[in-house]
Amino acid sequence: MILLSPEAETVLKTRYLLPNETPSVLFQRVASYVAKAEADYGHDAASYAQEYYELMSSLTFLPNSPALLNAGKPHAQLAACFVLPVEDSLEDIFETLKHTALIHQSGGGTGFSFSRLRPEGDKVDASGGTAGGPVSFLHIYDKATQVVKQGAARSGANMAVMQVDHPDIFTFITAKRRHDVLNNFNLSVGVTDDFMRAVQNKDDFALVNPRNGKVVKMVPAKEIFDLLVQMAWENGEPGLFFIDTVNKANPTPGLGRFESPNPCSEQPLLPFESCVLGSINLTKMLKKTGDEEILDEDKLARTVRTAIRFLDNIVDINHYPLQQVTEATKRTRKIGLGIMGLAELFISLDIPYASEQAVQLTRSIMKFITAEARAMSAQLGQVRGNFPAFRDSVYIQQGYHYMRNATVTTIAPTGTISIIAGCSSGIEPLFGLAMTRNVLEGKIITSVNQVVVEYLNRLGLLTDSVYEQIVAAGSVVGLPLPDRVKRVLATAHEIEPYWHVAHLAAAQKYTDNGVSKTVNLPKNATLADVAEVFFTSYAKGCKGVTVYRDKSRDQQVLTHGIACEECQP
Repeated sequence: MILLSPEAETVLKTRYLLPNETPSVLFQRVASYVAKAEADYGHDAASYAQEYYELMSSLTFLPNSPALLNAGKPHAQLAACFVLPVEDSLEDIFETLKHTALIHQSGGGTGFSFSRLRPEGDKVDASGGTAGGPVSFLHIYDKATQVVKQGAARSGANMAVMQVDHPDIFTFITAKRRHDVLNNFNLSVGVTDDFMRAVQNKDDFALVNPRNGKVVKMVPAKEIFDLLVQMAWENGEPGLFFIDTVNKANPTPGLGRFESPNPCSEQPLLPFESCVLGSINLTKMLKKTGDEEILDEDKLARTVRTAIRFLDNIVDINHYPLQQVTEATKRTRKIGLGIMGLAELFISLDIPYASEQAVQLTRSIMKFITAEARAMSAQLGQVRGNFPAFRDSVYIQQGYHYMRNATVTTIAPTGTISIIAGCSSGIEPLFGLAMTRNVLEGKIITSVNQVVVEYLNRLGLLTDSVYEQIVAAGSVVGLPLPDRVKRVLATAHEIEPYWHVAHLAAAQKYTDNGVSKTVNLPKNATLADVAEVFFTSYAKGCKGVTVYRDKSRDQQVLTHGIACEECQP
């Protein structure tokens, strides 16, 4: 029997289950479809299907949403992340828009760099007129996404990147100042090392026309940076995409440079590449020793290896929406295994998120997972063959003879799959101990975190008044509880930004791709607080960072507490 929370059942029924399908049948459908790839390598597909089923039905591991939605359907597209090139011609811009529609129709999300497009007001030789600029096309892409997603199984999402030296950078940074525009896009600025040095040194910075490489004008770098900080403070966008840091970690530099990640910014990809993601539920990785719980490394290692095999199978059996995507994806065979439930893991282990002990554990968990994942990929490479671009990859210099996948780990935001798994998303702290979620086309989901309830009960601290406060406020602030307990149960806005960035950097150190992480700031955070987060994230080697100041938008996905007078423990 699959133990699902009411919230998980709501999400599955609303979004994932086919007509007359139960959760058990859903996981059987996915497991059987993914296991079909095993037969191509001479293995018993049925036995692997059972192994994959047990992994998912126990909520130990879940793949990205398109795999749950589409596995077993005709022409099933199971990948979540795509990046498409946008070249500087009208024909190419609209060809990419057509490709975007096909990907969204299949359940994928798309990332683009608009940095190659000539700036607003620049000449257009073909017509003798002037260019509308990248942001004007951004609005066209947004409208198209809105239309396509009405008929798609999963709402389309986009990421738009503009490199910081583009002449239209000021227009791009403020493109979402109005909250009713570009709602199908996340925005990130491609920040270079040169730019960050110019900000720190208070130097001028060159804005360059991508059409001809000529400097349009020099502006104070701090003027751009201050506007980034202001907009992030106002509404959480744009995020920063540290593009030079990202490219230093490129496993196949001979194939080109990264210019954009996927919609949630955790997966940099080359043009036309796609990536399939999956996440391990860390709340299932605990074992008891006497009265204590500890991390079960043997189970974690087994889970990682099975999950890597599962994700590699998807690269083989996936039906890609474009031939260019098929070729680019199979050239590098990128996969991204990540984690969810880190916040509950810390609570179960009685460790405050805002502590060096927790940061060290985040780092060691990702070091362990990436090492096991890479070992499994090397094993698969020896049996199934290396990814085709292996000879031009960094792995040759690192002494590897075999590697099936150019990348193996990514930390995704996990969104709805963490609701299904009954745990917190990605590496985020708990947003609230009780929450109201505004998801699924306006549907409201409420929940009280059961790990928190069990933790307080174990300590003999779960009284009616404590429970009622958690339900009402989503927090234990102000309750007569030991300081240690309050620290362990501190929520996202009660945790200093320093610790958010520390976990982001710790996870990134041992993650191949990127890490989705929002640095949550309290409503009274200052511009200086935002600037400090940006500088610290860059200095610590993060590939990107996004901040969100509480209540900075009229509507937000998560709010603290539950408006419910009848809730009882």
